[in-house]
Amino acid sequence: MDDERIAELFESLGRVSVRRLFGGKGIYCDGVIIAIVLRGELLLKGDDEVAADYEAVGARRWVYTHSRHGRQVAMPYWTVPESALDDADEMAAWARKAYEAGLRSGK
Repeated sequence: MDDERIAELFESLGRVSVRRLFGGKGIYCDGVIIAIVLRGELLLKGDDEVAADYEAVGARRWVYTHSRHGRQVAMPYWTVPESALDDADEMAAWARKAYEAGLRSGK
């Protein structure tokens, strides 16, 4: 996903910045991480407060297997609902949820 498309998807939040992260990209708004692009897939920031919202629309949480101990690790990022990628108003709502989750994480 290129930076122009990222800016378009998050335009409802204003200007976003993109930085290299995890071999992918971190997407920030006002210094708050709101999403990542990993292996070409856009993942939105989430937390316990919005997890049920993501699950209700069939979004998947990023889970990976830790290389040293083999355990599954659930990260605070969720796939974007497919319909939001083509609907600016819907994407704006998800972008806002991701931004608020980022604020709550305090990072």
